[in-house]
Amino acid sequence: MIALLQRVSEARVVVAGDTMGAISQGILALIGVQRGDTEQHAVRLLQRIVSYRIFPDHSGRMNLNLGQAGGSLMLVPQFTLAADTNSGNRPSFTPAAPPAEGEQLFNYLVTLAASEISDVQTGVFGADMLVHLVNDGPVTFWIQVPPPA
Repeated sequence: MIALLQRVSEARVVVAGDTMGAISQGILALIGVQRGDTEQHAVRLLQRIVSYRIFPDHSGRMNLNLGQAGGSLMLVPQFTLAADTNSGNRPSFTPAAPPAEGEQLFNYLVTLAASEISDVQTGVFGADMLVHLVNDGPVTFWIQVPPPA
């Protein structure tokens, strides 16, 4: 599983003109599910997301995690993160999990997150979304829990 983390001062997801979720300070995590990913991958990815120290402490150093900073989490499914871009001019989506599998693991990740974090918002799996965000920093990190070889 893949997460592209962005530290945000605000973010929201809009589908067909309706706001599906919105957060203020926190993490916007775009989530990609790869073939072979399991619930164990989702557990490990969430652990990494919530413990990653990307918020400034009193000295301005990135020393605080999401909980310590009192932030919210927005999880947005994005299958294009699993694309193979190693050759040619068009991405291959062969590494991405099939839609039903990807949706099941994304929903599992959301359920796990909601049990640990008080404010979890999401995008809509398979929808054409408009993602609005103000990247704070900018601070962006790629985290991957690799699928089995």
